Amino acid sequence: MAPGECVNSTPWHDLSMQDAQLHQPPTRPYRWWLWLVASQLVVAWVWWRLGWQIGLPFMVATHLPFWWGVLWPYSRMYGPVLSRLPGDAPRVWLTIDDGPSADTRTLLDMLDAHDAKATFFLVAERAAARPDLVKEIVLRGHDIGNHSNRHPQAWFWALGPRRMRDEISSAQTTLTDLAGRAPRWFRAVVGMSNPFVQAPLRDLNLARVAWSARGFDGVGRSADAVMSRLKPSLSPGAIVLLHEGGADGRHIEVMRRVLEILEDRGLRAELP
Repeated sequence: MAPGECVNSTPWHDLSMQDAQLHQPPTRPYRWWLWLVASQLVVAWVWWRLGWQIGLPFMVATHLPFWWGVLWPYSRMYGPVLSRLPGDAPRVWLTIDDGPSADTRTLLDMLDAHDAKATFFLVAERAAARPDLVKEIVLRGHDIGNHSNRHPQAWFWALGPRRMRDEISSAQTTLTDLAGRAPRWFRAVVGMSNPFVQAPLRDLNLARVAWSARGFDGVGRSADAVMSRLKPSLSPGAIVLLHEGGADGRHIEVMRRVLEILEDRGLRAELP
């Protein structure tokens, strides 16, 4: 092997560039404050000059982009987010949220059978209760991601800076201890990322990941309903959002069908 090359003959500097394109932790987590202050100064001027009848609706309108940045999973208003792999290589990134669970070993066996790799975005409290599964995920060549400490899905979007930092930092500490290496990727709970997510991500060198293929398998839909929505999106570069831990076993059935479709379409499930 020639110096400066890796096993797939891609120069190391090209790999570094590819990784830098994908893995982008926030660098300016407080930049949104400038936009907020500037917009409200304009609101104050409009209110003063034109009265509350115009100033009030104008103030509401200036807040809408900030709400959009919280509620839209792909919004880059508060910081970078990866929602698709670049290029047209025949590969996808399988991401599995909410584990570990009773499904984990079965999912691992299915992935092994198809020579597929995935990133498991783990909830730290659940991981601490099943440390053997975290170790098995890593030993089988898969990756783990940070999916919060307690998975507060009803109010994650509304957490303040202190509680948000605790959710992310505590999870990072727990998962690092269990896996023997620090997660590099973070997925916001329910995909919603408020302004206070960015500072802990920067400090922990975490990059936020969304998705481009989603079948809503986490909300009780049948495998048929999930696949009818998911199947058209399974294309080169897709980041596929899946879940584990459902009581009815539908997540296992969805994974089985996804892996079969990927195989039929000549798509490899790889880690980024």
